[in-house]
Amino acid sequence: MMNTSRKSMLLYAALALAAAAVLVVLASLLTARPAAPSIEFTTLDGQRLSTQALRGKVVYVNFWATSCATCIKEMPEVIKTYQHFAPRGFELLAVAMSYDPPEYVRNYTQQHRLPFKVVLDTQGSIARAFDNVSLTPTAVIIDKQGRVLRRIVGEPDFAALHALINKELAA
Repeated sequence: MMNTSRKSMLLYAALALAAAAVLVVLASLLTARPAAPSIEFTTLDGQRLSTQALRGKVVYVNFWATSCATCIKEMPEVIKTYQHFAPRGFELLAVAMSYDPPEYVRNYTQQHRLPFKVVLDTQGSIARAFDNVSLTPTAVIIDKQGRVLRRIVGEPDFAALHALINKELAA
């Protein structure tokens, strides 16, 4: 027969193991990457693509507006980011917000020779699908498996962004 102090120690050890297991499960749930919304985009040039079709690529979905000073300020660095990583399987979609007049978006795209795909979100459905984006710039980075890796509101730290893209492209 076991004495009471030994039973207590075993009980405490079992409780500690159970608590540790619960913490491991909670940590994995908190760090799990949610799936990107399954939606279709139509680019300014009429090309149709979907988040499903972009699987296998690291995707940067950049919500912006021609009236957003920070968006315009960051655009040269966004272009450089795209040009640097595109040959390795990186895709960039610049999604113009619903309040941005389509002719402004087309003019800006042509004048600045944006090398990536530009999408008009005239109904706001893309912004809604990506967790109700309302502030610009907002970027959503999607990994090769179609999961949301990170959401950035405001101008990104481009050195950190490039490190993250490099890591994901190598994975």
